[in-house]
Amino acid sequence: MIPTTGRDFGRAAPRRRDAPASRHRAVSAQARRPLSFLLFLLPVSRRQRLLGPMSRRALRRLRGEQRGQEPLGPGALQFVLHDDDDAEEECPQQGPGGRRARGTGKEGVRVNNRFELINIEDLDEGPVVNGGRTDCPLTDTVASGSKRRPQGGRTATKRDGNVADRAVPPEQSSASGKLRKKKRKQKNKKNAAGETSEDGLEDIGRILERIEDGSGSRRPGPPPLSSRKHVLYVEHRHLNPDTELKRYFGARAVLGEQRPRQRQRVYPKSSWLTTPKSTWPRYSKPGLSMRLLESKKGRSCFAFEHNEEYQQTQHKFLAAVESMEPNNIVVLLQTSPYHVDSLLQLSDACRFQEDQEMARDLVERALHSMECAFHPLFSLTSGTCRLDYRRPENRSFYLALYKQMTFLEKRGCPRTALEYCKLILSLEPDEDPLCMLLLVDHLALRARSYEYLIRLFQEWEAHRNLSQLPNFAFSVPLAYFLLSQQAELPEQELSSAREQASVLVQQALLMFPGVLMPLLEYCSVRPDAAVASHRFFGPDAEISQPPALSQLVSLYLGRSHFLWKEPATMSWLEENVRKVLQAVDAGDPAVEACESRRKVLYQRAPRNIHRHVVLSEIKEAVAALPPDVTTQSVLGFDPLPPLDTIYSYVRPERYLPPCPWLAALRSVPGWEGLAALDSEARSSDPGLRVSGVPVSFCELRFST
Repeated sequence: MIPTTGRDFGRAAPRRRDAPASRHRAVSAQARRPLSFLLFLLPVSRRQRLLGPMSRRALRRLRGEQRGQEPLGPGALQFVLHDDDDAEEECPQQGPGGRRARGTGKEGVRVNNRFELINIEDLDEGPVVNGGRTDCPLTDTVASGSKRRPQGGRTATKRDGNVADRAVPPEQSSASGKLRKKKRKQKNKKNAAGETSEDGLEDIGRILERIEDGSGSRRPGPPPLSSRKHVLYVEHRHLNPDTELKRYFGARAVLGEQRPRQRQRVYPKSSWLTTPKSTWPRYSKPGLSMRLLESKKGRSCFAFEHNEEYQQTQHKFLAAVESMEPNNIVVLLQTSPYHVDSLLQLSDACRFQEDQEMARDLVERALHSMECAFHPLFSLTSGTCRLDYRRPENRSFYLALYKQMTFLEKRGCPRTALEYCKLILSLEPDEDPLCMLLLVDHLALRARSYEYLIRLFQEWEAHRNLSQLPNFAFSVPLAYFLLSQQAELPEQELSSAREQASVLVQQALLMFPGVLMPLLEYCSVRPDAAVASHRFFGPDAEISQPPALSQLVSLYLGRSHFLWKEPATMSWLEENVRKVLQAVDAGDPAVEACESRRKVLYQRAPRNIHRHVVLSEIKEAVAALPPDVTTQSVLGFDPLPPLDTIYSYVRPERYLPPCPWLAALRSVPGWEGLAALDSEARSSDPGLRVSGVPVSFCELRFST
């Protein structure tokens, strides 16, 4: 019978022998609930004496403890297998008087979680059968644990052994033995074949080799010499200037106040080229899209397209450009805030007015507009996507990338600018419409990417003749020399790089002798009397070179002369100049060969070089342009368009109706000319137009 301590406990029915234990616990717990707050004031022994036998779960709740938080002593881990807590409560180890045996309480704490302290390597071996593992090593662990238990624990050892015997039936034990043998055989085969590492994990490379051997897709022949990426491969992370600035100054100095607060956080559309700003107008599709033209030989040709609405905006933009009034472009951007050509043209106007921040912001907005129109298959990094510069719709993307690259270089991000240069070059590497080969060496040296410049020269020299360009002829040996100045390289590599640099710079001086004296003048270095008076490097060398070569030399020196100002670089250059003079005085046949090649190769520069000079805005190079280029009008949104342009749509012809002022002017006596009226009209309203044409263009003929 259950002892009762009050009126409420008397209502509880006595426990029958055939009543389930769970029902008895529910009744007893319901009976104890009203006076549970008084029981906490009594010690545990008195509580057990009053309430009778309690489960360990109830005792833990009274003590405020949780399972697994008991202090463990040496040799205290004992494994007892129970299916659940109910089984644990139904058959506790009790001594006489309803108490637990003293031996177990003194020797240690029982671990009731059957999945604790199981070897993970053994878990990986056996399969799962009927919701449980057949070859689980738990029985061995329990058996060994039961042998280590003390003898004073009454019948705990025997009961644990029986439970362990009941845990695995004979059918499952035989099945587990077969599966364990099978697993051991497979493991021995793997170890014999050498397909597993020391840690038991397979090597990724060997897995790939096994897949290729099994599928038969491995190509015959030797493996590739190198797994390096393509020379024009573009990395997304290097297109973000903040990545480079963080490396220089730290994230806190770069971001600063730019980090938005949690409440003001905005999640714009992610893009690779730019980061949309909250000050920009809300983006809406301006009618710009991209389509795939063709795919062949692993290359995909794309082209931007203008819908009818965008074409109308483009016609308005051309009319605004002809008006020579930037405010007309501003008005157009109010209605079409993401028209690319308008943004680029207004960016040039802001740059001429020394508003560099606004100019850069407009270029970024133009790039964002074009990136939102990308085709799903168009990739910036693969180097296999092409954009034909002959299509006017594609030229805006070229010019936007070039202007962004220029701003990044001025901002002090040469590594990011080099990535943009590679991107422009990858869009059409064969034609190179913006002639980025005249700039990539400069950006590589500024970014200290000497290995990349050397690799580009080695891979493209055979089919592009990069050594015939003055910028590559002098930048590559300079890269070798700067690479030899790095102390972390082995001594053999340093000496090899120094030797290669000397050989290449001597070849450059033989091929382009007119570079030395202007370079020394740019660097404010007075040449030696023996060098200045020598006929090979004297004034005749600069005067006798062809105009096209003079233009390339002026472009290179105006852009990269400061890279040669280091004292160590100048001393190395002086040594090689003396060696070249010795070769010239000795009558080396290479001198005459280089002179004949200069006369043949540099007759006239192609149109893409002229376009690059116009975009570079280097005064010395612009002054060297031929008269046929300087006399024609150059538009900022389309400088020197190709002669074989592919037009997808044509601007409609403008019809000029009779001037409405003609009748009024004829009725006014005394007017003998139009000059005064025309000047007055233009001074009062510069944008005054008749059907899209300024008033000054109206041909008025009248007499008094």
